[in-house]
Amino acid sequence: MTLSRTTRDHDEIRRWAEAPGAVPAEVKGTERGGEAGIIRFEFPKAPHHNDSKLEEISWEDFFEKFDQNNLELVYQEKTADGEKSNFNKLVHPTEEEHSSRAGKKNGSTSAKSHSSSKSHSSSKSESGKKHKAA
Repeated sequence: MTLSRTTRDHDEIRRWAEAPGAVPAEVKGTERGGEAGIIRFEFPKAPHHNDSKLEEISWEDFFEKFDQNNLELVYQEKTADGEKSNFNKLVHPTEEEHSSRAGKKNGSTSAKSHSSSKSHSSSKSESGKKHKAA
């Protein structure tokens, strides 16, 4: 069983993303009425890393949008096979499941992912396979 981790810590997020060369990005045209647009990570070896809709943004802008939307990062360091994983999902946690509150199990926290513009996800590994976090 592969465990996912959940964090709001900017340093931890940046270290995890930069290790495989990922950069913070925003999906162009997703900002609405003063709300931040969809943010995600762009991995250099991902199948669609040169997507014209992704625009690299600074870490400062990324974390401003991350905090503005009260997001958490759910991520995996390794796949079930022990390979390095790029699995990640930016989620908006429910009040009862917030990582700073009770509800942690085995180093991970359940969080609700919203399908609105506040859902931010990039869950493909370098090989393009999706990995399910346990």
